[in-house]
Amino acid sequence: MLWARRAPSLARRGAPVGATWGWARSAASGANSGKPSPESRADSKYRETVLLPRSGFPAQLPGRLQPEAEVEIQQKCGFSELYSWQRQRNTKNEFCLHDGPPYANGDPHVGHALNKILKDITNRFHMMRGYKVHYVPGWDCHGLPIELKALSELKETQNLSPMEIRQRAKEFAERAIEKQKSAFIRWGIMADWANCYHTFDRKYEAKQLSIFHKMYDKGYIYQDYKPVFWSPSANTALAEAELEYNQQHVSRSVYIKFPLLKSPPKLASVIAGCPTVSLLIWTTQPWTIPANEAICYMPDSDYSIVKCANTGECYILAANRVESTAAILDTQFEVISTCKGVDLENGSCAHPTIPGRESPFLPANHVTMAKGTGLVHTAPAHGMEDYSVASHHQLPMDCLVDEGGFFTEAAGPELQNKAVLEEGNEAVIQMLQAAKSLLKEEKCVHSYPYDWRTKKPVIIRASKQWFVNTANIKVTAQELLKKVKFIPASAVNRMLEMLDRRTYWCISRQRSWGVPIPVFYHKTTGESLINSEIIENVIKIVEQHGSDAWWTLPVEQLLPRKVAAKVGSHDVLDYVQGQDVLDIWFDSGTSWAHVLEGADQRADLYLEGKDQLGGWFQSSLLTSVATRKKAPYKTLVIHGFTLGEKGEKMSKSMGNVVDPDVVINGGQDHSKEPPYGADVLRWWVAESNVFTEVLIGPAVLSAAKDDINRLRNTLRFMLGNMAGFNPETDSIPSSEMYVIDQYMLHLLQDYAKKVTEAYKEYDYGKVIRLLQAFHTRDLSNFYFSIIKDRLYCEEEKDPKRRSCQTALAEALDVVVRSFAPVLPHLAEEVFQFLPYKKEGESVFHSGWINTSSVWKKPGLEEVVEAACAMRDSFLGSISGKNALEHEVIIVIDPGLLFELMETLQSEESSSVSQLNEIMMASQTTLLSELPIEMATDEKIIKGTFLINLEGGDIREESTYKVIVLPAAKAKCLRCRKYTADSLLSLCPRCTEVMAGK
Repeated sequence: MLWARRAPSLARRGAPVGATWGWARSAASGANSGKPSPESRADSKYRETVLLPRSGFPAQLPGRLQPEAEVEIQQKCGFSELYSWQRQRNTKNEFCLHDGPPYANGDPHVGHALNKILKDITNRFHMMRGYKVHYVPGWDCHGLPIELKALSELKETQNLSPMEIRQRAKEFAERAIEKQKSAFIRWGIMADWANCYHTFDRKYEAKQLSIFHKMYDKGYIYQDYKPVFWSPSANTALAEAELEYNQQHVSRSVYIKFPLLKSPPKLASVIAGCPTVSLLIWTTQPWTIPANEAICYMPDSDYSIVKCANTGECYILAANRVESTAAILDTQFEVISTCKGVDLENGSCAHPTIPGRESPFLPANHVTMAKGTGLVHTAPAHGMEDYSVASHHQLPMDCLVDEGGFFTEAAGPELQNKAVLEEGNEAVIQMLQAAKSLLKEEKCVHSYPYDWRTKKPVIIRASKQWFVNTANIKVTAQELLKKVKFIPASAVNRMLEMLDRRTYWCISRQRSWGVPIPVFYHKTTGESLINSEIIENVIKIVEQHGSDAWWTLPVEQLLPRKVAAKVGSHDVLDYVQGQDVLDIWFDSGTSWAHVLEGADQRADLYLEGKDQLGGWFQSSLLTSVATRKKAPYKTLVIHGFTLGEKGEKMSKSMGNVVDPDVVINGGQDHSKEPPYGADVLRWWVAESNVFTEVLIGPAVLSAAKDDINRLRNTLRFMLGNMAGFNPETDSIPSSEMYVIDQYMLHLLQDYAKKVTEAYKEYDYGKVIRLLQAFHTRDLSNFYFSIIKDRLYCEEEKDPKRRSCQTALAEALDVVVRSFAPVLPHLAEEVFQFLPYKKEGESVFHSGWINTSSVWKKPGLEEVVEAACAMRDSFLGSISGKNALEHEVIIVIDPGLLFELMETLQSEESSSVSQLNEIMMASQTTLLSELPIEMATDEKIIKGTFLINLEGGDIREESTYKVIVLPAAKAKCLRCRKYTADSLLSLCPRCTEVMAGK
């Protein structure tokens, strides 16, 4: 009969009641009593005839044994050669995961573990499926944090030359790389660790400069004087991706007045009646007031001229800010007149601290009404929008702040050499007070940008920098990004929004440790000199000598004489090399050009944390789109950050920092910090919902260890029952197998399909959930409990026993391969204990899960689920009791359900039928009508079962009755079933098995 699939019922979901097989229990009771019972003496002679599981595979590895065993497995199973082995395979299918370079400035941490293990699970899965994996690990090696850490090891750093700084920084980075690399290897990460990429490699640097060259030739790179985020604590410009926002930053905000100097023509008649008129301004950055060049208003908004009840002065401010501002200033405002912002046109006011300076009123769309007064103080050197307004109206853009964040001489003697974020701010406030322009000062707690490396506040400061004009790239970048697959899908909108806000990218940094921007400056005029010939020459030199050459070779070697001659009568010696280096996001963002192979140079996958939506994902996209108009990746997988197990940020002060090395090898006190091994770390990664924040701590790790131990028990049972079995010679064809064994193969195929799909979607949490459900529910709780009697008590080579061994061998193979990408050490360990293992066989050399289409038999579900429904009725009625002490009568009216049960038991009563095996009773009787003597018995259990066959074409709800009776016979001394004729004899089945012994 060809049966159609139906949804599995709950019949096989729970652990069976009274399912414990008797031998282990009786042996233990005899041992504990000190004196064997008469029963145990009588049956002890049969104990050795029972085929109990035999395997050296340990149920768990306590203490140091786990990490030690993993190291041994890595060596024995060739973990270090696996990547090279798979690269040599003859296959056209290739999977490329491009490794985003971790930063080489510290010890390996759980964030590294999360990222690298996710990548390794991905790579191992694709490799097992027959793909040739391309994965080159790399490190981001330049930049400020490495430079700062390297210099922190020295007492005196003031007089170091750029080359001394670079040498120290490189040595520091190399030490960090070796630490991180050895940790990644210990975690089981598959790669060719002898051939990684580093952003300080000379070939990498040359390739990076070639990308710079292409972008320069296309007009995307330019030099300009404009405001950028500036870190006074690090003396360098920053990109937006290098900022982190402190939500609790406290600023000294002020309300100040700018006296009206020139009345707007449209308001002249109204203002004429007021004795004094000022514009009201609010700012959280008082130190920027000396750089004020204008006051901006919103043309379409309403503005009011008000009279102050306290002083009689008149002020101009936004109409909808009148009440709130009056309350803050502890006064009342009388509205004299209201006008539109456009009516302020052609007016101006006097600068509050600089006599003789005039600040015009200018329209601007960035003016907000949410806070302040609706009028915005505009300092072109210290604001992006301010700069735009100044550019449009050709205002001065002088910067009064130097690279260290101090006021320059141009700011005047009262402010010179004062730090703008500290005493300089205070000095400006005092100047405002002295000029009687300060109306109110108060603390303002708000979000403020900090340098993500020094953890100190930044400022916006105009300076001459090198930029990438992203405004001309981002439209194409956004269109290409929409064709990239994002996991999770919601991340695409965040990245599109980030790109939308990015009008330019500042790529110059005022440091020594990095790749130089290949530009020269005239010693006298400061004029820059850069062109294609210069860049090409520098690329050749860097390719040969590395970027150190910029600081070690004389200028006449770096700058071709013919190039200098072309720009006038200048001599090469009139020029000096620029000292700026490229932003490290440009460093890492060009990695695709160096690492990715083939004409397409496009990776199947980039997989990084969510911070890379504004970082590496974006810089890689921009450089790729600018030079060749395509994205460097097909799929982006974005994971969250690691947090303590209560959802708190990890910090040494809180004592919740989790060190991967301590997780693997244990801490000083193993009772508090036990050694778990790398597979526990990998299990934690896989089972977590990595698309949100990922929690880790002692409880999480202990639970992961327990989960793996439960899995080990399942594996141990299967291995133990493989003794004396060789799948190649002893397997039973599926058509000849027991129905329950065929059903297991059917479930295996379904499990294999689902787990493969979960891997394909990078949903490793689902992989773990499927694995746990399958090995605990379908195997341990359901299948194992049913087949134990057949495994232990049938003759060793009996086809009935070989049938379930065939299913077990397939189940073991499928399960091990399904978790091998996650737990490679455990998978290889299991293979070491296979009784039929071939010499040198590795789970990773032999491919992915291999199931057969003939295993899929949907109709089997109807048979087994129906039998399980009746079994549940039986076991539920004897809760807590031994099922073997009972026999069962099943009564089903003639019809389809009865026919299905007949396929499991053709005779009326049986203790050895497939139906009785599922019922787990000592005997099962199958009847089509209720015996007369039981017609009124209250112990009858009634139930119904809906049969759904042929895709719903056949639907029939059938009723059944289950009658539970005490077993009528004696307990067999060998199999423990109540099927013997006397207390001292064996049952017929065991008698037959023992006949040959």
